[in-house]
Amino acid sequence: MFNGLGTNLNNLSKIADAKTRSLSAENFDGKKGGGGQATEGTCKKIARDLGQKFKVSPSVIVDAKSTFTAGDIAGPGAIQSMWVTCELSRDFIIRIYWDDQETPSVECPVQDFFAFSWGNVTDDSKHGTFPHVNSVPVMVAPARGMNCFWEMPFRKRAKITFENRSDKDITLYYQINYALAEVDDDCAYFHASFRRTNPVKYKEDHIIIDNIKGKGQYVGTVLAIGLNGANGWWGEGEIKFFMDGDDEFPTICGTGTEDYFGGAYNFDVNGGYVTYSGPYMGMHQVIQPDGLYVSQQRFCMYRWHIVDPIRFESDLRVTIQDLGWRSEMRFLPRQDDIATVAFWYQTLPSAPLLPLPDCDEMEII
Repeated sequence: MFNGLGTNLNNLSKIADAKTRSLSAENFDGKKGGGGQATEGTCKKIARDLGQKFKVSPSVIVDAKSTFTAGDIAGPGAIQSMWVTCELSRDFIIRIYWDDQETPSVECPVQDFFAFSWGNVTDDSKHGTFPHVNSVPVMVAPARGMNCFWEMPFRKRAKITFENRSDKDITLYYQINYALAEVDDDCAYFHASFRRTNPVKYKEDHIIIDNIKGKGQYVGTVLAIGLNGANGWWGEGEIKFFMDGDDEFPTICGTGTEDYFGGAYNFDVNGGYVTYSGPYMGMHQVIQPDGLYVSQQRFCMYRWHIVDPIRFESDLRVTIQDLGWRSEMRFLPRQDDIATVAFWYQTLPSAPLLPLPDCDEMEII
């Protein structure tokens, strides 16, 4: 009997016993028949002539220096999609906990989690920089509608929180759709972890992820790079996957940064960068200096290993070089601002994620 998880075009017509539920500010606990009952909420004044059932509570205010629990779901089941919109800041953090683990398996600034790393960093919250993402598991639609379709199975419990580490309140709109269903024994748990190195030390690599212990598969990378200085082309760095006991040398070694993200020859067509956003990879954002306040070139890209997951048996470490060109056709170890998100599935228990930097270290400057 089909359990209702892992839905695709090949099994979409199959009947299942799964129960569909949804978390939002209109139904905080996903209760059956529990939506649209609010009489208090962020739009109470706007809906005053209509009252209950008429969009009284479409959002929540996450107070400064506080954490909001968007969901605490008893399993078994799986999160199947998530939509979020809010003011953008690396001080707004999503965390997801599986099956009563004390430490999160997902910990990431919201905008980086949705491959939206440089969103709204050069302008105010209503007129910022909002690149679009058109991929299979992640989509960012106008204007800053952030969606993900990673299936995230759990057996006992799923807890989703949003922390506001900033000094101002943030309005959060969200909808988290999930299914209550039996989970197959061979399903692993979704993980995502943010890392930033600013600047990358001379001749050292940026660590995308390390200390993964367990069995699973690596399924995606988001890379945001801000150039510290002009210094020409920046994308010669190789991405390397050290797995299952690899020490000095990796099992998988790429040929260059733009190659890993599906491009070639500097993303250069007729002397200019060309952006793209596809089902499994993209280089969807280029920010160019404006001659006044925007002084650095900045780029954002993603690579999803959906049809080619990188499977590991016991451990995994992933790194990328920060490499360009210098005089006399020699490689130049650069010292740029690199931020990444690693996405993977693995067995539990998982090792604690590296703690996020403080607000000053996370700030985009």
